[in-house]
Amino acid sequence: MRALDSLKRGFYKARPLGAALVALWAVSAGAEVVNGAQLPDGSKRVGENRYRSPRDFDGTLEYYRAVYSTSGYPRRQIVNQPGVKAVHISNPSGKNFAGLNIYEANDEVRIYIVPTQQAAKPAKKPETTKSRKK
Repeated sequence: MRALDSLKRGFYKARPLGAALVALWAVSAGAEVVNGAQLPDGSKRVGENRYRSPRDFDGTLEYYRAVYSTSGYPRRQIVNQPGVKAVHISNPSGKNFAGLNIYEANDEVRIYIVPTQQAAKPAKKPETTKSRKK
């Protein structure tokens, strides 16, 4: 009889850190970040701070529940009209973006990144007056 090729005595133990990193990578893999806000994979830009989600309304909300926890990022319903669904996700830190508006209208789900007040107001140029001499 011949011994095994390995000289180690014990069983192989899986490393939990590797599994945790793979799970974390799966959630954030390929996710696009715009102004500090994370967007679902496959989102298309349709305007300034406006994106079309490739998922349905409920799928988009599930994605944002995984990315932004409901305890850390409060949510509230915006619109209460037939045929229109809308939810606002607040960013309590206020860094980079004030919040996200997720809404469904005309069978499309859109995401609007609400800019912070500092980014929303461009700096005004001082007015120069020309003096006329007669």
